Amino acid sequence: MLNPMIASPTSPTRRNGFTLLEVLIALLVMSIGLLGIGKLVMLSARANDSAYIRTQATALAYSILDDMRANRAAAFAGNYNDLMGVNPGTVACSPCDGAQQAQNDLAQWQGNIASPGVLAQGVAGEIPAGQGSVTTAAALDPNTGATVTTATVVVQWNDAVAQQSLADAIGAAAPGNTVSVTLETIL
Repeated sequence: MLNPMIASPTSPTRRNGFTLLEVLIALLVMSIGLLGIGKLVMLSARANDSAYIRTQATALAYSILDDMRANRAAAFAGNYNDLMGVNPGTVACSPCDGAQQAQNDLAQWQGNIASPGVLAQGVAGEIPAGQGSVTTAAALDPNTGATVTTATVVVQWNDAVAQQSLADAIGAAAPGNTVSVTLETIL
């Protein structure tokens, strides 16, 4: 009698291992996963670029506020008021009075927003289609009865690349391309 544990030469034996079809299916599943990871990395890079530009815009807004605090009399007089995107140009002076220094500060600030410049920490910066404005307003503080001057700084730029990428990722219509940072403080 034959032992049932020993395969007879006429019965087919099952080989252990993967078939070619199983390997191809595993490669297909893995490649779809890698494509998803690649898309995620690209979307993350675009969002990172957008956040970097927002950080630069915020640093530039703080830099003009610092200039205003250093030249308080000119800031209180409204010499730092500037329309969106208008560069007043520099003034040659030595030494400069408060109004001339304010004009020079604004010219340098608008130049840094509109084109490559150097930020406060020595970082080269560029804000795409960047524009900025500064407004000051004097108002009576109801708590103390004193007059306070409020400065509002707005920096805006075109963030179309990141906005479109994020809209494509979630399948929505792209929002407006102009993004802005607004800082307001009491001088």
